[in-house]
Amino acid sequence: MSTLTALLIVLAVLMAVVGGETGIRSFFSVLINTLLLILLAVFISWGISIPILILIFIPLKLVTIIFLGTHDYLVAKNSFFSALWICLTVSVLILGFEWLAQAAGLGPEAGEMLVGLSQMPGLSYPLIAVAVAIFSMLGAVAEAAVAMSSGLLEIKKHKPEISTAELRASGVKIGDDVLGTAMNTILFGMFGSFLSLFLWYIRLNYTLGEVLNEKMFVNEALIILYSLIGVLLTVPLSTALITRAMAKNKVKK
Repeated sequence: MSTLTALLIVLAVLMAVVGGETGIRSFFSVLINTLLLILLAVFISWGISIPILILIFIPLKLVTIIFLGTHDYLVAKNSFFSALWICLTVSVLILGFEWLAQAAGLGPEAGEMLVGLSQMPGLSYPLIAVAVAIFSMLGAVAEAAVAMSSGLLEIKKHKPEISTAELRASGVKIGDDVLGTAMNTILFGMFGSFLSLFLWYIRLNYTLGEVLNEKMFVNEALIILYSLIGVLLTVPLSTALITRAMAKNKVKK
């Protein structure tokens, strides 16, 4: 048994014990999302249009992340629509900033690994960079949307007489906590995965200007900024959508 297989078994057992049915569905959500990413990479390597693949796989991944990992339909529905709108909006920003950054492609650090291999595979490196940035942002946006919707729905369940204004005020307070945890998760995740490259820069005596103009660093920093912007936009949009949905349900009743 390989280490990866053992860790997957441990993860499945823990998610089933801690989360019950929702934990099991979340585990399958992780597996399906991994398969979707592999399928996306295969389709890109076949030369299928990257913008079309992005438009197809964004809702597919959001459905898998949110609906399989959430037991409440109202939370899942609200989270899906808010996350979808935010992803499409931030995707426009990504297109613009990736064009301005001109950081797509392979940096000098990859030179030794690619000796003897062609660095012109017939694919668009800028579009690949856009796809990587978008799908790196999806998880943070979906997590923030679910956290906001779940928190507001629980408040409504425990205090049915709460007004729309009070619910929105509660959404602001919940949003502060969600923003703090999400930003720390994103930043520390980036520093953890990027630590070896930072050591590379230090040992090779890179100047600050060289680091800021290095492709790998710029790409990672941009992905972090895209995720932060997505989370920031998700908080008010999720609050507005869930309060509107609850107000409609109240009117119908």
